[in-house]
Amino acid sequence: MPPVKSSPRDVFLHLLAIITLYIAAVSFGALLFQYVDHFFPDALNAPYGSISPAIRWAIASLIIVFPVYIWISWFLGRDQAAHPEKRELRVRRWLLYFTLFLAAIVIIIDLVTLIYNFLGGDLTVRFLLKIVAVLFIATAIFGYYLWGLRREGIAVRDPMMRFFVWAVVLIVAAATIGGFFLVGSPFQERLRRFDEQRVSDLQTIQWQIINYWQSKGKIPQVLDDLRDPISGFVSPIDPETGASYEYRVTDTRAFELCATFKTASSETQMTGVRQPIPAGIEYGAPVKGVSESWSHGVERVCFPRAIDPDLYPVQPKKF
Repeated sequence: MPPVKSSPRDVFLHLLAIITLYIAAVSFGALLFQYVDHFFPDALNAPYGSISPAIRWAIASLIIVFPVYIWISWFLGRDQAAHPEKRELRVRRWLLYFTLFLAAIVIIIDLVTLIYNFLGGDLTVRFLLKIVAVLFIATAIFGYYLWGLRREGIAVRDPMMRFFVWAVVLIVAAATIGGFFLVGSPFQERLRRFDEQRVSDLQTIQWQIINYWQSKGKIPQVLDDLRDPISGFVSPIDPETGASYEYRVTDTRAFELCATFKTASSETQMTGVRQPIPAGIEYGAPVKGVSESWSHGVERVCFPRAIDPDLYPVQPKKF
């Protein structure tokens, strides 16, 4: 029997099926990793910034890509049932065995990593859960396609494999839906981002006040004193309302910065915000003497700050 030639349509469909499979697998793995990081945080490996963007990307990919993969796989199955000779397409065989190869490599690396960390005594719950997540995804792909290759030409459908497929679909759907509860509604996420920007703005203003103190030996009376036409600095304003942030001098070296927040600070996860460093402070050195607590509720909050002149001395003027 002469080999069946692949048409451009066949190449397109099989490539699309495999690519969407890879994207869905990586997105599902990333989503599971974010679940582990959220429910089993590591104090020694705090995430840089919020995990919400990573969850949103994973959810968005799964919502679009996973149904496309399911539909393409269903369409190819019907096409091959009507034209059994298409099971011998070279492009199909190459892509299936390449996928089996990649899945086998991932399984091997995953198990090697598990044994290595076990011997090093570095096993933790979060590490084990991530190992299990990768192993589940890789073995599911490997088992499904290996089963498909072995069952070719058999007309009777395997009810166990149908159950397996539906179980995987339900697991992916449940993980995707759960991600919405983790990141909140789009409206709530927008409010959280506004609050995150407010905290970032207040931190920027705080460092500009310290710079002002170190340069002039006094703190500004109003925020407009921080305006610098040379550097172009202008005090930021509330990103949602456009109003200026509240600033009040409480002593010769003490002040308050106030803002109105729409979410609680536990929802804003402000870790990893990089701020300007005042004059005289080396980058990477610990900044002391100014409280860095930005905890807030859903309310108007004022943050009292006091500058320690020993830690932030006035810089001598250069003539």
